[in-house]
Amino acid sequence: MKLLCVVSALDIQYRYGCTAAWWQFLKGLWELGHDVIAIPYQGAAFESPWWRAYPNPCRVEGDAFAQVKKFMGGGATSTQGGVSAAVTKRLIDSWIRPRWESQLVDIVGQERDIDAVIVFGVPLNHFTGIASRLRSKYGTRMFYFDGDVPASLPRFQGFASGFRIYEGADLSEYTGFMCNSQGGCAELLQMGARSAQAVHWGADPSLYEPIECEQDRDVFFYGIGAEYRETWIDALLTRPSLKLTEVTFAAGGGGFPAELGRVRMLGYVPFNRLRHECWRSRINLSISRRTHAELFATSTVRPFELAAMGCCIVGNPHSGIETWFEPDKEIILVGTAEEAIEAYECLLADPARRKAMGEAARRRILECHTHRHRAADIVRCVLAAD
Repeated sequence: MKLLCVVSALDIQYRYGCTAAWWQFLKGLWELGHDVIAIPYQGAAFESPWWRAYPNPCRVEGDAFAQVKKFMGGGATSTQGGVSAAVTKRLIDSWIRPRWESQLVDIVGQERDIDAVIVFGVPLNHFTGIASRLRSKYGTRMFYFDGDVPASLPRFQGFASGFRIYEGADLSEYTGFMCNSQGGCAELLQMGARSAQAVHWGADPSLYEPIECEQDRDVFFYGIGAEYRETWIDALLTRPSLKLTEVTFAAGGGGFPAELGRVRMLGYVPFNRLRHECWRSRINLSISRRTHAELFATSTVRPFELAAMGCCIVGNPHSGIETWFEPDKEIILVGTAEEAIEAYECLLADPARRKAMGEAARRRILECHTHRHRAADIVRCVLAAD
């Protein structure tokens, strides 16, 4: 198939949590033999061995909007209510959407044989009407991939740093939806989606291949933002760090509470350093957001990355985790700070068990959860849709 993929960003300098995952999806699609074309919604377009690219028609406007939003203190951007919402909606309606519609219509017309357009993580309401017009003009099937379900859904009003993507959107104009949550599919259907299928996160095992390095740190967590997981950060990081005074704790990323006990803050970790920071740590934490952990089989990126690296993983309770990993064999789940402390003490005293857990987790990735598995899932969703 020839697939036109519109992704939230291709450039990892924007530090969007999903960008590296989009890379892996596109690479997986190419490895399965599909012709992949990519366009970023934010930032510059560039080509790679796995995709060719068309330019972002609103690159300057997108960068300017991001700077203004940062200056205004962030917050989930709404298009309903208030002066700022009115300005945002007018900008989208009069400038952003028409330019993107023109770009996509031109590309589909030029390429002539596009089998499907897939939109990965772009604010849905910024593209309202485009799917219908592409279908009317060319018969093009257009799909949407939401990797932030359920936090992105209206009942949670999106992440504070992002957009309220479903305000004013018409889900029925898309041929189908894909999302990271088995439990979230029913809600998308209730909101008007014609079809909804779960496509979970995975990992490219060559990108996250284990490395040899000295393990000089005990417990490490990497993540962007504490939103919806404040309780678990406290239970798995802050309180254990105060109790286990001889154990070293570190956290990378950003958006954490100011007070994290004895946890050493590393700040943003460049993507090419993440594997080293994880591997130098005897225990790596996967702390799921409450929104994701409570809705059945809602996948997050981190456990797949850590498992692919062969890390020893400890996480908070997550409904449906057995969909991907076997608890106690490939990942240990703890429900309280006391349980976390006990788990850390046991694992730090047992290097053989840590090694066995990491090896088992990587085997599971290779068998079930690589980027090629996920690319195949995407293809199946496209082929199965009306």
